[in-house]
Amino acid sequence: MDMSAIAARLGLSGSRPVIRKAGELRRLCDVNFDSSVLGIGEVCKAIICLEIAASKFQVIFDRAEAVRMSGMSEKAYIRSFNALQNGLGVKTTLDVRELGIQFGCVRLIPFVQKGLSLYKERFLAALPPSRRASTDFGRPVFTAAAFYLCAKRHKLKVDKLKLIDLCGTSSTEFTTVSTSMADLCFDVFGIAKEKKDPKSIKGNRGLLDVLPSKRKHEDDSDSSDDESSEDDQDELDLPTHKRQKKMEKQAYNEWKSSVLSSNKQTKTDPAKPRRQAQLNFKKPADISVEVPSAAN
Repeated sequence: MDMSAIAARLGLSGSRPVIRKAGELRRLCDVNFDSSVLGIGEVCKAIICLEIAASKFQVIFDRAEAVRMSGMSEKAYIRSFNALQNGLGVKTTLDVRELGIQFGCVRLIPFVQKGLSLYKERFLAALPPSRRASTDFGRPVFTAAAFYLCAKRHKLKVDKLKLIDLCGTSSTEFTTVSTSMADLCFDVFGIAKEKKDPKSIKGNRGLLDVLPSKRKHEDDSDSSDDESSEDDQDELDLPTHKRQKKMEKQAYNEWKSSVLSSNKQTKTDPAKPRRQAQLNFKKPADISVEVPSAAN
């Protein structure tokens, strides 16, 4: 398939420098090695060359559509992309300054650079010495992830999908790198979730806590309500719910004392023997009954 036709289907028909660069990479690939040995067909090779060229010129490339056109899975496409890129000796670079200008976040540039250097230092310190030499931080996914995390920390909106397309990686790999950076460099990339102290949250009662005397009574325990010696000014300074509670308690104590005193007055002495009252039943009057005589 012609390179221009593939570029048109990928939305790159207006980018003539990208198409010319992709054609150059395709011819270079044909000269240096046989791409069929790597399992890469001609259409897929043209698409990968277009993506490499688009990354070089910082042009947005639709990777999802490219994967669909190649007829391969996303993992297979990324594997073929890396193999072809390594075979051509081309490395895609992503500059922090260009990202800051493109997304309008120039003030993030020093934070991203500091976070990247700190991440490299901590990541290498966690690896064994035998693996430190083979670690490559030049891939654009690290720069894109650091830029995204810094923007998120400073509450700036950045198109994540656009960053993924620019760095030429998958969303899974981008998420993995972002998680690793946030774990190792939480002081630079992490976002602390604010947890409010319950004492700092004030409800409607906070409107009453204006005077120091009121705050003092508010902090006192409920046992202070049992004190009977308080002057009128202190009582007025009490909050409404405290004052009402104290009045209810005083009313309850008065009722309780009155009930106890009344029970004490009507209660009999248990030491005094009880005397049973006598029952006086009146005797019925004598009733005379006449018995009739028997008839002779």
